[in-house]
Amino acid sequence: MCAARSVISSMVSVRIAARSASSDGTRRYSILGANPDRGWAGRAHIPAIAASPDFSLAAVATTRTSSAEEARARFGARHAFTDARSLAEHPDVDLVVVTVKVPAHVELVTAALEAGKHVYCEWPLATTVAEAAALAAAGERGGVHTAVGLQARLSPTVRQAREMIAEGRIGTVQSATVYSSRSKGNAREVPGWTAYTYDRRTGAGLVEVLGGHTLDLVQHLLGPIRELTARTAIRNGSHRVAETGEPIAVTAPDHFVAHAELDDGAVVSVHLHDGEAAMPRTRIEIAGTEGNLALTSAPETDPWAAQLQIGQLDLHSARAESPEWTVVPVNEVSELPVQAANVGRVYEQLAKDLRDGTHTVPDFGVARRLHELLSTV
Repeated sequence: MCAARSVISSMVSVRIAARSASSDGTRRYSILGANPDRGWAGRAHIPAIAASPDFSLAAVATTRTSSAEEARARFGARHAFTDARSLAEHPDVDLVVVTVKVPAHVELVTAALEAGKHVYCEWPLATTVAEAAALAAAGERGGVHTAVGLQARLSPTVRQAREMIAEGRIGTVQSATVYSSRSKGNAREVPGWTAYTYDRRTGAGLVEVLGGHTLDLVQHLLGPIRELTARTAIRNGSHRVAETGEPIAVTAPDHFVAHAELDDGAVVSVHLHDGEAAMPRTRIEIAGTEGNLALTSAPETDPWAAQLQIGQLDLHSARAESPEWTVVPVNEVSELPVQAANVGRVYEQLAKDLRDGTHTVPDFGVARRLHELLSTV
C-alpha cells in the first residue's frame, strides 16, 4: 500500500490543464478528502467547482473504495481513488485539492508536487513551521502554482475595505480591534469527527484555524505585523465524544487574545474564542484619523457563517461629520451557498493565474510566513 493511502479522509483532484486539454474547454481537478457525507469539500469546494466555467471534477479520493465510489457518483467525478499517489499521477489531473485533516497535508501535498501537479491545500498548510517551509520550497522548485485556503482575502467586502483604506478614505489607520467567536465546543458532548481538533498537536484548533485566518486578514487589510504578543487559555477542558461518551483530553486552547503592532506603528487587538453560547459573530473595527470602518458578520442562522473567512461580511463606515454608522454598498453578489462563495472566488482567481502565468492567490509562501507568525504564540 502506498504510504499516502492510509491518511486520506477526503481528497479531490481537479483537471486544470490548458483550455484545450478537455473537450468542453474546462480545466480538470481532483479532490483528496471528498467525503460524501460531511466535510468542507462537500460544503464548499464541490459547489464552487460545479458553478465554475473554468474547472471540472476529474477525480475524488477517500480512504475506502465504497466511499470513494459513492463520492464519485454523488459529485459527478470521472474517477475514484483510495491511493493519493495514483490520483496525483493520473493524466486527467492537473490540480490536486487537499481537504483532509491537517496532519495528513504534508504527505498528500508532497505526493501531488512530486507528480508535477498544481496544488490547492486548505489552511493550515501544516502542523509546524518546518513542514510549511519544506512544502513552500518544494512548490517553488517544482515551478507549479500553489494555493492555500486563506479565502477571506477574496471577500468582496474585504476588497472594498482595502480599497477605501488605500485611498485614504478614513485617513491614516491608527488602530484596529477584532472580535470573532465560534460555537464549537459550547456543549460538553461533541461529535466524534471533531474530537481531533481538541488536540493541539493536530494543528486544527482555534489558534491555528481561526487565528491564522484572522491574522492573515489583518495583514491583508492593514499591512505586515512586526510584533505580536498573545495569551491563550483553555476555559472548557471537559469534553466527551457524543457517540461513545469517551472523555477527550483537551490540549488545544479555546481562547486567544493578542496584541500586535504593524510596520507603520498602528496597533491591533484580537480576541477569538470557541464555545460561544449566543450566536457566533465577527466584528473588525478599523479606526483612522478621519473615520472608521467596521466589517461585521451578517445575521445568519448558520453559526459557521459567522467566521470571517466563511460568511458574508457587511461593511459600515463612520466619519466625524457623519458619526452614525452607515452601510457601504458592496455590489458583488455570489449565487453560491454562503460557505462556498469565497472558495469559489479563489478558484476564479486561480484560473486567471493559470491562464496568465500570474501568482495572485495566497500561496504556500504566504502560508509559511503565517505559520512563522503563529509560532510566536
